Amino acid sequence: MSLATIERTPRTSYSPVAPAPARELSLAPQPARDIRPAVSPAPVAPAAEAPRLRAVPQGTEARGFVLYVGIDEIKAASAGTDLSAIVEQLKQLAQQLVPTAQTHAAVALAPIGAGGRDVDVVRLALQDPSALAKHRQVEAPVEKPVSGVIVDLSRKRVLIDGETAALTYKEFELLQFLVLRESQTIARAQLISTLWSSEDDEAPNERTIDVHIRRLRSKLGAYEDVVRTVRGIGYRYDRHPDVSVRFASTPSPDFI
Repeated sequence: MSLATIERTPRTSYSPVAPAPARELSLAPQPARDIRPAVSPAPVAPAAEAPRLRAVPQGTEARGFVLYVGIDEIKAASAGTDLSAIVEQLKQLAQQLVPTAQTHAAVALAPIGAGGRDVDVVRLALQDPSALAKHRQVEAPVEKPVSGVIVDLSRKRVLIDGETAALTYKEFELLQFLVLRESQTIARAQLISTLWSSEDDEAPNERTIDVHIRRLRSKLGAYEDVVRTVRGIGYRYDRHPDVSVRFASTPSPDFI
């Protein structure tokens, strides 16, 4: 191949591209960038409430306390001190712990030879409410079971061994009439004329009055003999060791 026959390939035309302007470099120090991940702020815990004593109910606040110390003068002296010195040291301790603390001391006085634990005697002497309540329960007299018959004229009732007897009005009137005339024999006719009127539908006669007395005795149970029968005359109440009579403040209207 000769050089004459070689055709030169035409060059592709192009537009010159303007070079990018050079970036101006600043030599001034740049602020450091914080590349740490953003963290959400921790929630603020609410202020803790002051601790409350369990014995303090809602709506109240503790303003102080009482410390009962059971030490008598002899025990204090045997330990090489006295009550005044002990009190003074306790007051100083309170002021060391809380400089603004206010203190007041009271000495408990008790009869010589008072029994019981020293601290219990002190609590009673200083009128501690819980100690007083416990003392009343211990000292309360134990009620003995009531036995016998109590004829309560003021309340119009009869108690048998502590239980109220189910007497009718007329049965109580019968018993009251005899009790108020202790040791007197009352004829049947007098009982009828005094306790029943002619207008009563169930007014007894001298024969049927025994039925009313028998019903009264049955309700007196083991004490039925407090109403005695005087054969051929009537009935009587004699003083009985098992019977107690509580008189009213005013005379009974049926007592003549």
